[in-house]
Amino acid sequence: MDKTATGWVSGALGVLVFSGSMPATRAALAGFDPIFLTVARASLAGLLALGLLLAFRQPRPARGDFLSLAVVALGVVLGFPLLSALALRHIDAAQSQIFLGLLPLSTALFGVLRGGERPHAAFWLCAGLGSACVVFVALRHGAALPGIGVVLMLAAIIVCGLGYAEGAKLSRRLGGWQVISWALVLTLPTMLTASLITCPTTFSGVTGSAWAGLVYVSAFSMLLGFVFWYRGLALGGIAAVGQLQLLQPILGLGASALLLHETVPPAMLGVTAGVVLCVAGAKRFV
Repeated sequence: MDKTATGWVSGALGVLVFSGSMPATRAALAGFDPIFLTVARASLAGLLALGLLLAFRQPRPARGDFLSLAVVALGVVLGFPLLSALALRHIDAAQSQIFLGLLPLSTALFGVLRGGERPHAAFWLCAGLGSACVVFVALRHGAALPGIGVVLMLAAIIVCGLGYAEGAKLSRRLGGWQVISWALVLTLPTMLTASLITCPTTFSGVTGSAWAGLVYVSAFSMLLGFVFWYRGLALGGIAAVGQLQLLQPILGLGASALLLHETVPPAMLGVTAGVVLCVAGAKRFV
């Protein structure tokens, strides 16, 4: 299998893992505060990452890499988990999936700014149409999508796209799993301290599903998914492989309906399908 094909396979596995993130976060929020959930998931993932780095005796990154690692940590270790968790206090997991249709465009934009990629002009036209579909559903269902939830999800998408592109660029030198592991370890002291400060006085009321959600977003969403995802972006191209994220809303909607029994309006499915078609068309012109 050539490098590009390997990148697409790896990226698809990453998307599959990420598709359970929003439903798992929603489940975890039934038992944990958003702030504690954010720092706890980063702490648990950071401890796992530290163990991996020590077990495989990975050398420390060069001094010049630490700024990029800080950007990755800001985007995907702190920014997206916190902003999306806060958003899920106002919207449900199914509603949040539609905003993930903006992730390919956000990733591609930062791929140009940080990764030096130059997609064809037609790519931006198709990607822009996909984004317009997302804006339309946000406006059309304004009553169903509270303004604060919309703002928080849009902010989460922006910082996540930055973290994806920056991590992909760095993965070309350090390797995919090394990038996310070092980003997690970089924030580990802060996250552990914050976990102790925000830790609930008792866990007696936390359900099994909330614990399961915390485990998933810690081990899978925060670590394992990025092992595949950063490798895929580095091998196949940030803008190109980034289009696979359009599968995430569909998979996530299915997970929300199956695991959380949330209602998925037909209009939301239609708009999601439209976004997928737009960005799939953009893939031809990357």
